[in-house]
Amino acid sequence: MSMALRYVQLLVGLFLYGASTALQVRAVVGVSSWTVLTEGLEHVVPWSFGLITVVSSGVVLLFWIPLRQRPGIGTLLNALLIGPAADLVLWLVPTPHGLPARIGLFVAGLLLLAVATACYIGSGLGTGARDGLMVGVHERFGWPLWLARTVIELTVVAGGWLLGGDVGLGTVVAAFAIGPLVQPLMPHFRRFPWSPGREARPAPVTEPAPVP
Repeated sequence: MSMALRYVQLLVGLFLYGASTALQVRAVVGVSSWTVLTEGLEHVVPWSFGLITVVSSGVVLLFWIPLRQRPGIGTLLNALLIGPAADLVLWLVPTPHGLPARIGLFVAGLLLLAVATACYIGSGLGTGARDGLMVGVHERFGWPLWLARTVIELTVVAGGWLLGGDVGLGTVVAAFAIGPLVQPLMPHFRRFPWSPGREARPAPVTEPAPVP
């Protein structure tokens, strides 16, 4: 039962991740850091956006080796499900009229992205290639999650911008904000009764009272 609930948590987190990406796209105030990099690479290699996304995921997974990260079922489902979830929400949600509404949609998407990230990683079934890189840097070097995420985001944005990717105000906000937003949420999504390790923890042992 616990494993089934962990899969439910994983699937909910991945769907929300795709939905959050779609909301940020619809906000039209700047694309996310990895999208900036993908757009930049389109100027360098004669590949489609989708192919670059797939190949870049594979390259990122190579960095998992020195960081001692292991892919799980969540890594595969991340690649398969986030895209369709984003397509569905893009179909359902139009671009709002007016800058205030677009900013509000962007903020909602950013907050949802933080919740989704903590939710699916907390299931303990494996991270996506990019989030796994954040977790690997955190565990390997002892950096706080927010610092690891921020450094990665800024590096990716800088590389994408140098290659000609589109950088907007939302890109800058997301690069600095997503790490600090995810960090405090992570413990909450690892405290469910079905969270990995909780059911295996032994009950505390009470020392017998000394015999007078």
